[in-house]
Amino acid sequence: MDAVPLPLTSLSEEEKFFQTTVRKFAREQIRPYVREMDEAAHFRPDIIKQFFEMGLMGIEIPEEYGGQGGTFFQAILAVEELSAVDPSAGVIVDVQNTICNNALLKWATAEQKKKYLPRLAENMVASYALSEAGSGSDAFAMATTAEDCGDHFLLNGRKLWITNAAEAGFFLLFANANPAAGYKGVTAFLVEREFAGFQVGKKEDKLGLRASSTCELLMDNCRVPRENVMGEVGKGYKIAIETLNEGRIAIGAQMIGLARGALDHAVAYAKERKQFGKAIGEFQGVQFELAKMAIEVEAARLLVYNAARLRDAGMPFLMEAAMAKYYSSEIAERAASKSIEVHGGVGVTKDYPVEKLYRDAKIGRIYEGTSNIQLLTVAKKLLGK
Repeated sequence: MDAVPLPLTSLSEEEKFFQTTVRKFAREQIRPYVREMDEAAHFRPDIIKQFFEMGLMGIEIPEEYGGQGGTFFQAILAVEELSAVDPSAGVIVDVQNTICNNALLKWATAEQKKKYLPRLAENMVASYALSEAGSGSDAFAMATTAEDCGDHFLLNGRKLWITNAAEAGFFLLFANANPAAGYKGVTAFLVEREFAGFQVGKKEDKLGLRASSTCELLMDNCRVPRENVMGEVGKGYKIAIETLNEGRIAIGAQMIGLARGALDHAVAYAKERKQFGKAIGEFQGVQFELAKMAIEVEAARLLVYNAARLRDAGMPFLMEAAMAKYYSSEIAERAASKSIEVHGGVGVTKDYPVEKLYRDAKIGRIYEGTSNIQLLTVAKKLLGK
């Protein structure tokens, strides 16, 4: 294969410029509102508007559809930089790019791409609807059905824990068109918010990522035109699996961004806080904790970057994505916890940002495949299963 990934620690000049631009934007335009958005459990629409204006919601969408024509790796950089300031911002951009846009780029028809990609690049938030009350890790035990009515399908059921749902105008939604066939009946549908019989329901009141909306979806004879089936009827399971494999790399990016943010706060506080006549960063015990955090963040970053480079090069990345998602989510929770300890008593107050990062970190080991699912994936690859 001609495409060879750059060395993991190297960024091209274009990538460096992109990274610096997103980092500056996150620090200047998002950071002032992080606490407000967390407490209100609401992401500011004006910031989402800026995501679109900067091209962050259509990074890989080709220029002919109004996108940036960028790479998957650039999307990973964006998620990392946003998450270092606010992981809620990171996951909004993540779901839009690495799951929804990518799925359309790979499986949508020419007509579907022409209809939806320009809108997704310009002003339409996207959401990915797979999970249900009875189907979490067993994602294909879904109860939502799709009745074939000739020129359209009627969808009935309920989806839960759907990210971006409150803001989304577009949903990549999975339903079973042939329940008797099990997972082989699962089909991918392109659903617009305005479709008759479709409703965004209850918004979850969450521990972390509070500014990122997580809602239920209700389908009551939701009428979806046949031309809005993506891929073949009954082949949605393949789309879901492959899309989530890419999405897990982005969750890894979200978690390394979060961990880096926690480390940065800990380092800054260690330089300021004085005990026994000197900064606590001068004590070896604190230095060792900061050093261990930095080592783990860098190790996780290399795993995430490696998986992203492999994906862009068209090389296998399933095991590497699972490793990246597993390890980054583990170290994010650990880094956030250690950062609170470095801060001491103030670390558990809302006057400092690290308690929020600790709350945000917990979901990393759960969504888009639990840590145990990632371990199972790695083990199966090792054993050739």
